[in-house]
Amino acid sequence: MPYRFATESTDYSDYTSGRVFYGLPGCPAFPVRLASEIFQRCAEVLRADNDSGPYTIYDPCCGGAYHLSTLAFLHWREIREIVGSDIDGDALGLARRNLSLLTLDGLDGRIAEIAGMLESYGKSSHRAALASARGFRTRLEKLSMSHVVRTRVFQANALDADDLFAGLGSQAIDIVLTDIPYGQRSGWVGAGVVSDSDAPPAVQMLEALWQVLSPTTVVAVASDKGQRIQHPSYDRIERFRMGKRQIVMLRTMSG
Repeated sequence: MPYRFATESTDYSDYTSGRVFYGLPGCPAFPVRLASEIFQRCAEVLRADNDSGPYTIYDPCCGGAYHLSTLAFLHWREIREIVGSDIDGDALGLARRNLSLLTLDGLDGRIAEIAGMLESYGKSSHRAALASARGFRTRLEKLSMSHVVRTRVFQANALDADDLFAGLGSQAIDIVLTDIPYGQRSGWVGAGVVSDSDAPPAVQMLEALWQVLSPTTVVAVASDKGQRIQHPSYDRIERFRMGKRQIVMLRTMSG
Protein backbone atom coordinates (compact mmCIF):
# COMPACT_ATOMS: atom_id res chain seq x y z
CA MET A 1 0.00 0.00 0.00
CA PRO A 2 1.41 3.42 -0.88
CA TYR A 3 2.10 6.10 1.68
CA ARG A 4 -0.81 8.46 2.28
CA PHE A 5 0.97 11.09 4.35
CA ALA A 6 4.76 10.62 4.20
CA THR A 7 4.53 10.74 0.42
CA GLU A 8 7.82 12.48 -0.29
CA SER A 9 10.99 10.41 -0.39
CA THR A 10 12.76 12.66 2.12
CA ASP A 11 16.44 12.32 3.00
CA TYR A 12 16.41 10.99 6.57
CA SER A 13 20.18 10.50 6.82
CA ASP A 14 20.37 12.94 9.75
CA TYR A 15 18.13 10.53 11.67
CA THR A 16 20.26 7.44 11.06
CA SER A 17 20.62 5.34 14.20
CA GLY A 18 24.12 5.75 15.65
CA ARG A 19 24.72 9.11 14.01
CA VAL A 20 23.09 11.50 16.47
CA PHE A 21 20.47 9.20 17.95
CA TYR A 22 21.93 6.34 19.95
CA GLY A 23 21.77 2.74 18.79
CA LEU A 24 22.40 -0.60 20.47
CA PRO A 25 22.68 -4.17 19.16
CA GLY A 26 19.33 -5.90 19.66
CA CYS A 27 17.44 -2.61 19.38
CA PRO A 28 16.62 -2.42 15.66
CA ALA A 29 16.06 1.03 14.17
CA PHE A 30 12.48 1.43 12.95
CA PRO A 31 12.18 3.16 9.54
CA VAL A 32 11.69 6.89 10.11
CA ARG A 33 9.36 7.41 7.16
CA LEU A 34 7.13 4.50 8.19
CA ALA A 35 6.95 5.75 11.80
CA SER A 36 5.84 9.14 10.48
CA GLU A 37 3.20 7.54 8.27
CA ILE A 38 1.78 5.46 11.13
CA PHE A 39 1.66 8.44 13.48
CA GLN A 40 -0.14 10.55 10.91
CA ARG A 41 -2.71 7.83 10.25
CA CYS A 42 -3.37 7.58 13.98
CA ALA A 43 -3.72 11.36 14.23
CA GLU A 44 -6.19 11.29 11.34
CA VAL A 45 -8.43 8.90 13.30
CA LEU A 46 -8.28 11.13 16.37
CA ARG A 47 -9.00 14.28 14.37
CA ALA A 48 -12.11 12.59 12.98
CA ASP A 49 -13.29 12.48 16.61
CA ASN A 50 -12.56 16.22 16.99
CA ASP A 51 -9.33 15.60 18.90
CA SER A 52 -6.74 17.79 17.22
CA GLY A 53 -4.01 17.14 19.78
CA PRO A 54 -1.34 17.56 20.85
CA TYR A 55 -1.16 13.86 21.69
CA THR A 56 0.46 11.59 24.25
CA ILE A 57 2.21 8.64 22.60
CA TYR A 58 3.03 5.42 24.43
CA ASP A 59 5.12 2.41 23.39
CA PRO A 60 5.04 -0.63 25.72
CA CYS A 61 7.98 -2.21 23.83
CA CYS A 62 9.98 0.96 23.32
CA GLY A 63 13.48 -0.52 23.17
CA GLY A 64 15.86 2.38 22.72
CA ALA A 65 12.99 4.79 21.86
CA TYR A 66 14.68 5.64 18.58
CA HIS A 67 11.44 5.92 16.62
CA LEU A 68 9.74 7.91 19.41
CA SER A 69 12.60 10.41 19.44
CA THR A 70 12.61 10.86 15.69
CA LEU A 71 8.83 11.30 15.69
CA ALA A 72 9.17 14.19 18.11
CA PHE A 73 11.41 16.12 15.73
CA LEU A 74 9.14 15.38 12.78
CA HIS A 75 5.80 16.09 14.50
CA TRP A 76 6.69 18.24 17.51
CA ARG A 77 3.62 20.47 17.44
CA GLU A 78 1.30 17.46 17.45
CA ILE A 79 2.96 15.71 20.41
CA ARG A 80 2.40 16.58 24.06
CA GLU A 81 4.26 13.75 25.79
CA ILE A 82 6.17 10.59 24.95
CA VAL A 83 5.97 7.62 27.31
CA GLY A 84 7.90 4.41 26.84
CA SER A 85 8.31 1.19 28.74
CA ASP A 86 10.28 -1.98 28.24
CA ILE A 87 11.19 -5.05 30.25
CA ASP A 88 14.88 -4.64 29.35
CA GLY A 89 16.72 -2.27 31.65
CA ASP A 90 19.61 -1.80 29.18
CA ALA A 91 17.15 -0.78 26.47
CA LEU A 92 15.57 1.73 28.85
CA GLY A 93 18.97 3.27 29.50
CA LEU A 94 19.32 3.80 25.77
CA ALA A 95 15.76 5.16 25.60
CA ARG A 96 16.57 7.78 28.24
CA ARG A 97 19.63 8.88 26.27
CA ASN A 98 17.67 9.20 23.03
CA LEU A 99 14.77 11.03 24.65
CA SER A 100 17.23 13.39 26.33
CA LEU A 101 18.01 14.64 22.81
CA LEU A 102 14.61 16.33 22.87
CA THR A 103 16.11 18.87 25.29
CA LEU A 104 18.72 21.51 24.58
CA ASP A 105 20.89 20.27 27.45
CA GLY A 106 20.76 16.73 26.12
CA LEU A 107 21.66 17.81 22.61
CA ASP A 108 24.50 19.99 23.90
CA GLY A 109 25.89 16.95 25.69
CA ARG A 110 25.63 14.86 22.53
CA ILE A 111 27.28 17.60 20.47
CA ALA A 112 30.19 17.71 22.93
CA GLU A 113 30.44 13.92 22.80
CA ILE A 114 30.56 13.81 19.00
CA ALA A 115 33.00 16.75 18.88
CA GLY A 116 35.29 14.82 21.21
CA MET A 117 35.19 11.77 18.94
CA LEU A 118 35.93 13.95 15.92
CA GLU A 119 38.92 15.49 17.68
CA SER A 120 40.21 12.08 18.74
CA TYR A 121 39.65 10.13 15.53
CA GLY A 122 39.05 12.68 12.78
CA LYS A 123 36.55 10.47 10.95
CA SER A 124 34.33 11.92 8.26
CA SER A 125 31.37 10.09 9.86
CA HIS A 126 31.93 12.05 13.08
CA ARG A 127 32.12 15.30 11.11
CA ALA A 128 28.81 14.50 9.43
CA ALA A 129 27.25 13.51 12.76
CA LEU A 130 28.36 16.79 14.31
CA ALA A 131 26.75 18.77 11.50
CA SER A 132 23.53 16.78 11.96
CA ALA A 133 23.53 17.32 15.73
CA ARG A 134 24.03 21.06 15.33
CA GLY A 135 21.19 21.13 12.81
CA PHE A 136 18.93 19.36 15.29
CA ARG A 137 19.84 21.91 17.95
CA THR A 138 18.93 24.83 15.71
CA ARG A 139 15.64 23.16 14.94
CA LEU A 140 14.94 22.32 18.58
CA GLU A 141 15.46 25.94 19.63
CA LYS A 142 12.62 26.93 17.31
CA LEU A 143 10.37 23.99 18.18
CA SER A 144 10.74 24.56 21.92
CA MET A 145 9.25 28.04 21.57
CA SER A 146 5.79 26.47 21.14
CA HIS A 147 5.97 23.96 24.00
CA VAL A 148 8.16 21.34 25.64
CA VAL A 149 7.56 17.70 24.75
CA ARG A 150 7.60 15.83 28.05
CA THR A 151 9.18 12.38 28.17
CA ARG A 152 9.38 9.52 30.64
CA VAL A 153 10.15 5.82 30.64
CA PHE A 154 9.52 3.00 33.09
CA GLN A 155 10.35 -0.68 33.31
CA ALA A 156 7.44 -3.03 32.70
CA ASN A 157 6.51 -6.32 31.11
CA ALA A 158 4.23 -5.41 28.19
CA LEU A 159 2.24 -8.60 28.82
CA ASP A 160 1.48 -7.73 32.44
CA ALA A 161 -1.46 -5.37 32.99
CA ASP A 162 -0.41 -4.76 36.60
CA ASP A 163 3.03 -3.64 35.43
CA LEU A 164 1.51 -1.33 32.87
CA PHE A 165 -0.95 0.14 35.36
CA ALA A 166 1.83 0.71 37.89
CA GLY A 167 3.68 2.79 35.30
CA LEU A 168 0.75 4.53 33.62
CA GLY A 169 -1.79 4.83 36.42
CA SER A 170 -4.76 6.78 35.15
CA GLN A 171 -2.76 8.71 32.55
CA ALA A 172 -4.66 9.21 29.32
CA ILE A 173 -2.89 7.79 26.27
CA ASP A 174 -3.94 9.02 22.84
CA ILE A 175 -1.78 6.81 20.64
CA VAL A 176 -0.03 3.51 21.24
CA LEU A 177 2.60 3.04 18.55
CA THR A 178 4.75 -0.04 18.94
CA ASP A 179 7.02 -2.27 16.90
CA ILE A 180 6.67 -5.61 18.65
CA PRO A 181 9.51 -8.16 18.87
CA TYR A 182 9.99 -10.56 15.99
CA GLY A 183 12.71 -12.10 13.88
CA GLN A 184 16.27 -12.94 14.81
CA ARG A 185 17.31 -9.58 16.27
CA SER A 186 14.66 -9.26 18.96
CA GLY A 187 12.32 -11.53 20.88
CA TRP A 188 9.73 -11.45 23.64
CA VAL A 189 11.14 -11.44 27.15
CA GLY A 190 8.82 -12.36 29.98
CA ALA A 191 6.32 -14.32 27.90
CA GLY A 192 4.59 -16.89 30.10
CA VAL A 193 5.73 -15.22 33.32
CA VAL A 194 2.45 -13.58 34.30
CA SER A 195 -0.04 -15.73 32.44
CA ASP A 196 -0.57 -19.38 31.67
CA SER A 197 -2.38 -18.39 28.49
CA ASP A 198 -1.32 -20.16 25.32
CA ALA A 199 -2.23 -17.07 23.30
CA PRO A 200 0.61 -15.52 21.28
CA PRO A 201 2.53 -12.78 23.13
CA ALA A 202 1.08 -10.08 20.85
CA VAL A 203 -2.44 -11.07 21.90
CA GLN A 204 -1.40 -11.11 25.56
CA MET A 205 0.00 -7.61 25.11
CA LEU A 206 -3.31 -6.40 23.64
CA GLU A 207 -5.15 -7.93 26.60
CA ALA A 208 -2.85 -6.14 29.05
CA LEU A 209 -3.22 -2.84 27.20
CA TRP A 210 -7.00 -3.20 27.05
CA GLN A 211 -7.07 -3.03 30.84
CA VAL A 212 -5.24 0.31 31.03
CA LEU A 213 -6.29 2.23 27.90
CA SER A 214 -9.33 4.39 27.27
CA PRO A 215 -11.77 3.62 24.43
CA THR A 216 -10.51 6.64 22.51
CA THR A 217 -6.90 5.38 22.30
CA VAL A 218 -5.69 4.40 18.85
CA VAL A 219 -3.37 1.38 18.93
CA ALA A 220 -0.95 0.80 16.05
CA VAL A 221 1.08 -2.41 16.10
CA ALA A 222 3.88 -3.09 13.62
CA SER A 223 5.02 -6.69 13.23
CA ASP A 224 6.13 -9.24 10.69
CA LYS A 225 3.45 -10.45 8.32
CA GLY A 226 3.19 -13.86 9.98
CA GLN A 227 1.64 -12.64 13.22
CA ARG A 228 -2.10 -12.25 13.72
CA ILE A 229 -2.64 -8.96 15.49
CA GLN A 230 -6.19 -9.25 16.74
CA HIS A 231 -8.15 -9.47 19.99
CA PRO A 232 -11.88 -9.87 20.63
CA SER A 233 -11.99 -6.65 22.66
CA TYR A 234 -10.69 -4.51 19.80
CA ASP A 235 -12.11 -3.29 16.52
CA ARG A 236 -9.69 -3.14 13.63
CA ILE A 237 -9.47 0.29 11.99
CA GLU A 238 -7.18 -0.75 9.18
CA ARG A 239 -4.32 -3.01 8.22
CA PHE A 240 -1.63 -2.20 5.69
CA ARG A 241 1.74 -3.52 4.62
CA MET A 242 5.02 -1.76 4.03
CA GLY A 243 7.89 -3.94 2.89
CA LYS A 244 8.32 -6.87 5.27
CA ARG A 245 6.08 -5.34 7.92
CA GLN A 246 2.37 -5.25 8.54
CA ILE A 247 0.77 -2.47 10.55
CA VAL A 248 -2.53 -3.09 12.27
CA MET A 249 -4.48 -0.19 13.75
CA LEU A 250 -7.03 -0.98 16.45
CA ARG A 251 -9.40 0.56 18.94
CA THR A 252 -11.09 -0.98 21.96
CA MET A 253 -14.70 -1.86 21.34
CA SER A 254 -17.22 0.63 22.69
CA GLY A 255 -19.72 -1.51 24.51
